[in-house]
Amino acid sequence: MRVLVTGARGFIGSNVTVRLAELDGFDPVPFDLGDDQATLADRVRDVDAVVHLAGVNRPEDPAEFTSGNLGLTQAVCDAIASSGRAMPLILSSSIQAEQDNPYGRSKLAAETAVMKLAELTGCGVTVFRLPNVFGKWCRPSYNSVVATFCHKIANDLPVRVDDPARELRLVYVDDVVEAFVSALRTPRPGFAYGTVPVEYCTTLGQLADQIGAFRESRRSLVTEGVGTGLVRALYATYVSYLPAADFAYPLTRHGDSRGVFVEMLKTRDSGQFSFFTAHPGVTRGGHYHHSKTEKFLVIRGRARFRFRHILSGEYHALETDGETPQVVETVPGWTHDITNVGDEELVVMLWANEIFDRERPDTYAKPL
Repeated sequence: MRVLVTGARGFIGSNVTVRLAELDGFDPVPFDLGDDQATLADRVRDVDAVVHLAGVNRPEDPAEFTSGNLGLTQAVCDAIASSGRAMPLILSSSIQAEQDNPYGRSKLAAETAVMKLAELTGCGVTVFRLPNVFGKWCRPSYNSVVATFCHKIANDLPVRVDDPARELRLVYVDDVVEAFVSALRTPRPGFAYGTVPVEYCTTLGQLADQIGAFRESRRSLVTEGVGTGLVRALYATYVSYLPAADFAYPLTRHGDSRGVFVEMLKTRDSGQFSFFTAHPGVTRGGHYHHSKTEKFLVIRGRARFRFRHILSGEYHALETDGETPQVVETVPGWTHDITNVGDEELVVMLWANEIFDRERPDTYAKPL
């Protein structure tokens, strides 16, 4: 399916174009506001579907709302009608279409134009009334508060929050794109409003606090819960605004005669990750825990793990190396240590189920 994407170099358009190029069966064809509108009809005749994203939202002259939103949309509709083909059309509209302002009226007029196209030609037309869309490649200090906050906080610039309680409706650009793709894959004749399945609600103050916490996590090493939902999407957006010079950040290196120990990442409720090294012949550990558990993975070198039950005296030992990926887990009530029994430096990755608490370390010396 060849898909004409208008506004292809814009925020949503860039994401749509890249995604379509990744998928089998789609071939995106870009068209932008700077392109010759006289070529639009020829381009439409050469495609199988249209995703119409081009528009105007912050013009110097309010009259440009009509020409940029209704005018171009009408041109797209005329090109589809003249092609004689009932091809799918997706229109990116706005929740502002429900408001009586120049921008909202122009978006509503564009919706009316595509609705008439559907009635005239039988085209499958889907209109998405989008709230605030956020994600990578969005222009800061323009029309996205998420992009503005991410850019400023990532670059250590001050953020101004006039009304922390102001509510925001947000959709993530990846979810928007997948909704568009779904509509292209299963076109239905006639007019319909489409929806983005996942929508988030937050406040301006919560948004600023969350993005600020992303920056702080580099210092504390305590990551936010970036694996699901809004926080996942916001974090992906935030890091996309980091200057290239900040793609890396330093960690504290603790070293002594045995080797080094470095903490990498901490979580609020799922422990922390670190690594340590040991020179040949060096033994580390010689302690037990009551509740803390750990998982060790030898990355390089060869190690011998020893365990002894602190009550029964039962003993167990095993050896592993970096060539044979294997997790070795410590068990509460068993004292344990690890010795480098190879000829090269030992490098071991370590996960502990809780963040180390110096006041309550749950670590008690008991050499084997």
